[in-house]
Parts: sequence; structure tokens; C-alpha cells
Amino acid sequence: MSSPPAGPTIVVLGDSLSAEYGLKRGSGWVALLEKKLASEKMPANVVNASISGDTTSGGRARLRALLAKHQPKLVVIELGANDALQGLPLALTQDNLNAMVQSVQATGAKVLLVGIQVPPNYGRDYGERFARMYTQVAKANKVALVPFMLKGVADVPDSLKWFQADRIHPVEAAHPIILANIWPEFKKTLR
Repeated sequence: MSSPPAGPTIVVLGDSLSAEYGLKRGSGWVALLEKKLASEKMPANVVNASISGDTTSGGRARLRALLAKHQPKLVVIELGANDALQGLPLALTQDNLNAMVQSVQATGAKVLLVGIQVPPNYGRDYGERFARMYTQVAKANKVALVPFMLKGVADVPDSLKWFQADRIHPVEAAHPIILANIWPEFKKTLR
């Protein structure tokens, strides 16, 4: 029986943006996070529990078992994009995010909430309310927040070069930028 790596366990609970959709294994931001932790001499066991297509309801349903199995010190929650794509009510998404954060906190673990923004074709009002939802959840529960994981990828003039043909999933070259967006808050939260 081999022992897990020394250091805390970190669970990443996300969707296709964290599950390496359309990428070769080991090239997404979560894999890059593992390499960064090793290079910074911060031993940790990173569990990528992300599933392409997952919603906040799916994450909420899976979370209890993940917490029991892995007993993480930190849970990174990156969910919500598929809720928007499916047109689910914002109140439901926000309720699920709050419930997940509180479930993690009840175990004594820390949370890093990773936000996403919806494309402009959803309408300005919906887009603003969707982005604000992450801030509200983070403030209400006093947890760390990365407001927009795709900053510098989706919000730049030449953004198409950063996406696969579906215009939804970032290409491999975008994942170091995604990690750079997440790393500062991640490192602060882990300490």
C-alpha cells in the first residue's frame, strides 16, 4: 500500500474548464497547479474531481462523498458555467454554491471559489448578475474568490485564439494564464 504524498489534500470540484476537456491529459490548469506546488516546494495531494458538463447541482450532490473520502484541507469550487448554459435560475445556482461552501466549511476545510462570466449574448443584465453572484457567495461565507478564471483569455480582443473550435473551452496555451489568475488567491488560501 503506497502512502499519499506528504502535505494537505486539495480537491478541485469543477466542470470541463478544470477537467481538461479537449486537451491532452496533464496539460490543464489543475495539472499545472500540481507542478507549480511541487516547484514551490509545497507538497500537496491534488484530487481533480472535475466532470465535464457538471452543474452546481451535480457538484453539490457529489461533494459529501468527496469530503468524506479525501478529507481535504482546501476545496476549490469551479462550477456555474453549465448552469448558465442550461438556463437554470440564478437563485438555484447561488443556493447550490452557498450550500457547497458551507458544507466544506463545516469540515474545517477552506474554500477557494472560482468564478466565471457568461458571454455577452446572454444580455448585460444577466451577465452582471451572474458575475455578482460569485462575489455575493464569497462575501456571505467569508471565502477567497477568483472573480473570473478566464481573465486575459476570454476578455481580450483576440480571444478566439485562446479557444477550441467550440469557442467555449480554452486551448492548452490558455491554461497557464488560467493558473496565473488562480494561483495568488490559491496560495494565500492554502497558507
